Amino acid sequence: MSILKTSVISTSFPGVKILFLESIPARSEMFKCLAAVGTVVWMTMFLFLYQQLSVNQNSGGDSIRAWRETKEAIEKLQEQNLNLKSILKMERQERNDQHRKILEQAHQNHGNPELPKAEPEKEEKEVVEKSSILGSLEQELHKRMLDDRIREMFYLVHSKAIENSTKTLMENQMISLMGLSAKLEKLEGSEDERIKERSKITERIMKSIEKLQNPESCKDANTLVCNLDKECGFGCQLHHVTYCAITAFATKRMMILKRDGSSWKYSSRGWTSVFEPISKCTFDEAVGNAELKPFADPSPARVVSLGIVDSLLTKPAFLPQAVPEQFLETLHSLHSHPPAFFVGTFISYLMRFNSETKEKLEAALKAIPFDQGPVVGLQIRRTDKVGTEAAFHALKEYMEWTEIWFKVEEKRLGKALERKVFIASDDPTVVPEAQKDYPAYKVYGSTEIAKTAQLNNRYTDASLMGVITDIYILSKVDYLVCTFSSQVCRMGYELRQPSGSDDGSKFHSLDDIYYFGGQQAHEVVAIEDHVAQNNQEIDLKVGDKVGIAGNHWNGYSKGTNRRTYKEGVFPSYKVVNDWRRFNFEALLD
Repeated sequence: MSILKTSVISTSFPGVKILFLESIPARSEMFKCLAAVGTVVWMTMFLFLYQQLSVNQNSGGDSIRAWRETKEAIEKLQEQNLNLKSILKMERQERNDQHRKILEQAHQNHGNPELPKAEPEKEEKEVVEKSSILGSLEQELHKRMLDDRIREMFYLVHSKAIENSTKTLMENQMISLMGLSAKLEKLEGSEDERIKERSKITERIMKSIEKLQNPESCKDANTLVCNLDKECGFGCQLHHVTYCAITAFATKRMMILKRDGSSWKYSSRGWTSVFEPISKCTFDEAVGNAELKPFADPSPARVVSLGIVDSLLTKPAFLPQAVPEQFLETLHSLHSHPPAFFVGTFISYLMRFNSETKEKLEAALKAIPFDQGPVVGLQIRRTDKVGTEAAFHALKEYMEWTEIWFKVEEKRLGKALERKVFIASDDPTVVPEAQKDYPAYKVYGSTEIAKTAQLNNRYTDASLMGVITDIYILSKVDYLVCTFSSQVCRMGYELRQPSGSDDGSKFHSLDDIYYFGGQQAHEVVAIEDHVAQNNQEIDLKVGDKVGIAGNHWNGYSKGTNRRTYKEGVFPSYKVVNDWRRFNFEALLD
């Protein structure tokens, strides 16, 4: 048991308070970081308001009203500045108290009379005992909310057509702020405990899947048959098998690949050419002479066959992005994207590599010096999807967000970092382009793998090993920049989630937010009111549910208000995710 102090600090963000449970020696460092974070927020908002006021004055219009609104905002910021001064005063007082205690101890050791004791604080902080260094659910969510709001503010500033020198100053302030926010998380000293708790959840899901997939009697087990060879690419096929696996798990059935996945256009050797079998039971042992009935839930049939998700007339409640209700609250406090964590655990089970594949992947991983500093992964999709399912994005866009991440990480660590990127692409010209145009970066990637991803080479053993290698390395990088419209990108993101670390926010997508094909509607709930400022925006009331369509990465998201049925944009920071829950009875206790 450790004695911790409880402190509640108001932030510059409306409605956000942070509850800190910190050890007494670490409190001084915590206050320093909080004061620095608050100061940067105050200065950034002051500059932004000043810029907006200048624009209003230059453009004419109702300048008196603009002046009054800005004056009110500045008065509010002045009030927050007084609060920051109070925090700094508390930090100085604590430092003086610690200095006095050191002097007292020194005098006692030398037999000197005891120095006069300082007057006790008028408002004593409550001392509580905690058996864990992890905070409450509310504390964990508020910390993550603070980090999300800082990031959304950066998107807003980054997207605005502001005068160059002012924009550069504001962006640098925001980068510093994001670095301090990340540093504050590490100062708590509770990340090791979080990793342990997340790993326990991963292990629980894995053991539950393994038990269901390996019944005592293959011929008597309720079985779901999945067709591996869906007419699409590797990422699409693996997501289809993941959908089958989640459906089987939700309905307490063993999943078996049709003919054990032996008929696979990616490899004449089938599923086991790269992966381990998904069950100890073979297709013949599990199905035998049983008639395959179309999937239904519930169904009295022992063996059912599942079609593609697009063929479902109604979407079952267990589809992504549903999370087991048995641990949703716990996982919500530990991880920034519980649905991706849950899906990623199933993909991790399915992509258990055989010994030959493991050897090749380990060799590919060793070619990149991960032990010599952070590496950012770029997944750049071109060829067949550009112009149909996704827009073209130049290398410059990926590198822009890569550089932003490195700057934030340098602020967090307090030191310069060597720039290293790993590029996975189906375009063999991208890696040479990056090496030529970005000489300050060390660029890793294989043009040979990119060539195997071309349409005329795609369905071969070499192409299969190439895409698996790309996905595997993308799951190991420190940060991911890609387009979530790409199945390969989303697989790299999903595969990294159940590793123990919270990698739910360690990405930047140039287009979509995270989604799973065929998923239930992704909904968010409003935590602040919003009055539409133009005909493109929609009103929000606290508690409104909104079906989210996407994040525009400019401070605004788009969606449909379930209460008013109106579609439009709204400030992203005024909503939080409302994750769906489902009782997965196959989960072991």
